[in-house]
Parts: sequence; structure tokens; C-alpha cells
Amino acid sequence: MTGPLKPPSYALPLVQVSITQLDLSCLPESGGVFDRLLALRPGQVVVDLSECRYIDAAAIGLLLDVHRRLTRSDGVLVLRNPNRRIQRILHHARLDQVLPIVDEPPSAPGDDPETPDEPRPVEPALVTLGGEEGSAA
Repeated sequence: MTGPLKPPSYALPLVQVSITQLDLSCLPESGGVFDRLLALRPGQVVVDLSECRYIDAAAIGLLLDVHRRLTRSDGVLVLRNPNRRIQRILHHARLDQVLPIVDEPPSAPGDDPETPDEPRPVEPALVTLGGEEGSAA
């Protein structure tokens, strides 16, 4: 007989990562950032690919590794806003059958339906990868 299931304990419910470059050349840096990010035990990691122009097989391997590690702790990896080229790459690699991929329109300033007097939700942690050296936070 087993007891009740223990709910997962997440240190952070949501972490968003904006990636501008994800290929073999930046894999060590990106992998290190994901290692630190996963040590925070997030419930969900959203990888924003809207500014990323290309990914390669090494990047797909990294995303699959992050997915496996999150799944072990009942977390979820979501890819957001890949361009059409990256969508095709993800489709050919069948990553779209493994990971949720969402398209969300960017929010324009002033589109916030909340009034200024209402409390605002806490913003998720945001990490940016790629671009200039030393730009990872």
C-alpha cells in the first residue's frame, strides 16, 4: 500500500529564458546557464525563441536534455515563438511531438488590462542567452 503522493516542491513556479543564439558555438555557455537555472528547481521553463534565428543539432540535444531533467522533477519545458525556419527544424527533429511549442503575440506597452490600483503579479525570473559575450545573466 502506498501513501498519498507528495506534491512537487518547486523553488520557482516559472522561469523564462530569452535566447538569441543557440548552436554549437554557444553550447558550453548555454548549458551552464541551464544547469544553474535547473538548480533552482523551476516548475516550468519557458524558452523564448522569438529573437533566435537558427538552432542546430547540438541545440536540439541541449533542449532535450533540459526537457529530460525537468521531467524527472515534474517540471515542464515550453518553447515560445520560434520563427518559421526554427519551427521547421523542430518539426523535422520531431521535437514538436515532445515539447509544447506556443506562439504568443508580443504584448504592446499599455495593453495591460489591470488598473494601476490593482496589485500586479510577481514577474518570473528572466535570463537572456546569446548575442555579445558576457550577455548571459
